[in-house]
Amino acid sequence: MKVRTAVLGAAMALATDVRADEGMWLPSQLPSIAKPLALAGFKGNPAELADLTRPPLSAVVKIGGGTGAFVSADGLVVTNHHVAFGVIQYNSKPDRDLITQGYVAADRAGELPANPDYRLRVTVGFDKVTDKVLAGARGTTGRAYYDAVDAASKKLVAECEQGEGIKCSVANMFYGTDFYLVKQLELRDLRLVYAPPRAIGNYGDEVDNFVWPRHAGDFTVLRAYVGKDGKPADYSPENQPYHPPAHLQVARTGVAEGDFVMLAGYPGITYRHRTADEFADQVQWRLPTTVDLLTELQDVIEAAGKNDKDAEIRYASQLQSLKNVIKRYSGELEGLRRSDAVTVRADDEKAMLAWLAARPDAAATKAGIDALSGVLDAGKGVRGRDLVLGVFTSQTQLMRAALSIDRLALERAKPDAERESGYQKRDEELIRSQLKQVSRRYQPAVEEALITVALARYQKLPDTERVPEFDKAFGRTPESLKTALDKIYGATKLGDEATRLKWFDAAPGEVAGADDALLVLSRTLRPALLRMDDERKAREGDLMRLRPTYMHALIAYRQSQGKAVYPDANGSLRVSYGKVTPLKARDAVTYAPLTTVEGIVEKNTGKIPFDAPAPLLAAIGKRDFGSYADTKLGSLPVDFLSNLDTTGGNSGSPVLNARGELVGLNFDSNWEAVSASWMYDPRYKRAIHVDMRYMRWLMDKVYPSPALLQELGVPASKGH
Repeated sequence: MKVRTAVLGAAMALATDVRADEGMWLPSQLPSIAKPLALAGFKGNPAELADLTRPPLSAVVKIGGGTGAFVSADGLVVTNHHVAFGVIQYNSKPDRDLITQGYVAADRAGELPANPDYRLRVTVGFDKVTDKVLAGARGTTGRAYYDAVDAASKKLVAECEQGEGIKCSVANMFYGTDFYLVKQLELRDLRLVYAPPRAIGNYGDEVDNFVWPRHAGDFTVLRAYVGKDGKPADYSPENQPYHPPAHLQVARTGVAEGDFVMLAGYPGITYRHRTADEFADQVQWRLPTTVDLLTELQDVIEAAGKNDKDAEIRYASQLQSLKNVIKRYSGELEGLRRSDAVTVRADDEKAMLAWLAARPDAAATKAGIDALSGVLDAGKGVRGRDLVLGVFTSQTQLMRAALSIDRLALERAKPDAERESGYQKRDEELIRSQLKQVSRRYQPAVEEALITVALARYQKLPDTERVPEFDKAFGRTPESLKTALDKIYGATKLGDEATRLKWFDAAPGEVAGADDALLVLSRTLRPALLRMDDERKAREGDLMRLRPTYMHALIAYRQSQGKAVYPDANGSLRVSYGKVTPLKARDAVTYAPLTTVEGIVEKNTGKIPFDAPAPLLAAIGKRDFGSYADTKLGSLPVDFLSNLDTTGGNSGSPVLNARGELVGLNFDSNWEAVSASWMYDPRYKRAIHVDMRYMRWLMDKVYPSPALLQELGVPASKGH
């Protein structure tokens, strides 16, 4: 199928003014920036990058919570160690700790199944559907606007998902201005092929997280499988490797300072086009409050695992995620304060409004912007409640399972098109998979402690943010909360996988009459959760209706300044390009763009997080680097810096050279630029990548897998 994509008119008109270091571009925008791409060093045809069905973009996949890429004709996928960490954790036990030891499959029979809810998606279609999405919404407000957009989106998705293994979604561009139908092939059988030990894949852990220089081998190799008929299927020993339409070639040579590089991936969310008031809220309340709350959760999990190996392994993936988010948010807060983002954005918005005042449509546009501000202000009244109750539902395993079973039973009584998104027939297989994996990531005492952190904060909220159903279930004191949790978790049977799946398969009426303690609690809380959901949808409806007014004004204002506007990241496929670039972090502190294995030895203390494995240290000591070495550096590169524009979700994104060969894997940003999700500063924004020379050397000389190197097209070296 030829992918049809449309140009965002006003924003696209600015494309010729872009800088090579800024922008998460839609593939369809790349032909319009052919000149700056070529000037930056790109050797290919930008028109080919606009077609998602052609290489290299057809090889780029969304996997887990990040990005990856096919690197062989037999479905090998390379991504970050931390993106695949849940897979490694899922296959680990106290007597087989793959997190610590790493894993190298001896052959394909030795490849280990990923957790059942782990997914890989490759985009095969991207079509503009704005008119279809908004047709029924025009003239409505609030919840009616939300419902009209939701109904139209579900209809488009249902029509799109006719093929086997096809998953579709509607992407919102420029905050309700445009909508695109994204079509993806979803693969469900992923297997672990090669993972370095934690002390390589996560060398430095939180000490080095978001810090340069880095020395982490943050990569993992998996393989995608399909049924014998070539169609997506659940795990089965009888399945066959998936044969992707294209795969990337791992480069035999590396990069040097000044080299062109390009990255393709699925960045999560950026907020660069948000209002000045939202910038202020982020800096003054949301970031500090969230960091404080998540740090409490981190403390609970770390304390539980200190003397309990089983708890340590069960919660390793969740802990790693929490630590990453906490450090990211802390860096974001520091960066936004350092750059005085609140003042800068307020001044910019004030200038935009002054410019707007001279335009013929100023009054109507200003009225829309004022209405947007009113909706945002109203949301602040429940932000504390929404934050802590969001933790209650998202940072638990068994509680989340019970709420999911209860909500699914409620939704199953409706026609499929009227079900809540996430609980339609298309979602049931994923829900079932999530319910299956709970047992390997849960302990009752730890979950009770996590819930206590959230609900203890809830109990301190003002009455205006309190919810009667939660007060009834847990009381209003720490003592009543502990009593309620002990009783519920002491009585529930949902900790058993077979019991969870029994209730998943049960008819709605049976679930409604269930006497399991957690399902009874879910029924008690359900009216509150539905009511809060209604409030959220009404706000989101008005925000979708009103934000385009703000965006049209901002785009026009940026155009008057000769500046580029690209959509904020929203999980859809994007491309960034730039160069391998050093960093001047602050006065008299300048960092080179490549690190080497000497830095591993320098940092090594023999203790976590700088406990480099003995085989790695021995191999470095031999200095048997051969063709993997950088002749200018006289050593083996480990990681490198570029000025590529990235954010969360870009983890695992392939980094390509000017010939489209794989030279690196994106895995982090520098501390000075964590705030780039809100405010971009070309002086500081850098992305951090694993050098593929380091990956190849590890596979060749340290934890050998000659068959894997052969399949990657870069056979083990001879005679080093």
